[in-house]
Amino acid sequence: MSQGTRSLARDLAAHVEWMAMSGVDELAPGLAWPEGMASPDAEASQSEGPEIVSSDGETLTAGDLGGLRAEIGDCTRCRLSGTRKQIVFGSGNPDARLLFVGEGPGRDEDLQGLPFVGRAGELLTDIIEKGMKIDRAEVYICNVVKCRPPDNRNPEPEEVAACSPFLIRQIDLVRPEVIVALGKFAAQTLLQTTMPITRLRGRWHEYRGVALMPTFHPAHLLRNPAFKKEVWQDIKEVMQRLGMGDR
Repeated sequence: MSQGTRSLARDLAAHVEWMAMSGVDELAPGLAWPEGMASPDAEASQSEGPEIVSSDGETLTAGDLGGLRAEIGDCTRCRLSGTRKQIVFGSGNPDARLLFVGEGPGRDEDLQGLPFVGRAGELLTDIIEKGMKIDRAEVYICNVVKCRPPDNRNPEPEEVAACSPFLIRQIDLVRPEVIVALGKFAAQTLLQTTMPITRLRGRWHEYRGVALMPTFHPAHLLRNPAFKKEVWQDIKEVMQRLGMGDR
């Protein structure tokens, strides 16, 4: 099995695990195991410049995020494709040391095609630029689901399952030192747990060898400003982990 095939198989395995935990009975369209492919070897490792096989059998070199975005294409793997305006893939530094993962696009994100550009995005930008004192362009930001759920409802398990392989590849391609999971859905998806965010936040976890800090979503802070203190405590832990100090 080639390194690229192992990489794809590993991602699909993680996708299947999440589906099983979420109670989804069958693979989302377009994400079935390729015919004849065995499960990934236990010793399979991440590779430089992995290959990704598209739904029409074309091999794409997704050694960068552009290749992964090409593989997603005009995605119809879940029903969110019927109501979205744009796919919101992600933005920022492809070599970022710090990666933020949110839940899903809102109205402003759906219109602009960029993550975290509405009111919650403004607050996240303040956390990064005023709090951490780095430029937002230095980090990478993406979401669990790439299409806006109607009326900003919570993503459903089959929608999360359809998008999770692409989130996994984004993280693998950026290879950050630290991930910040913003809110319940991001933390639960990455950690494959049903534990509430109130119990997950404030302590370090690990995702595929990367340090992960869950914290409250900026939208939650807009509704509950009193929780900003807890988020700042979490962000200071992140800064310390990255050797940034308390600026």
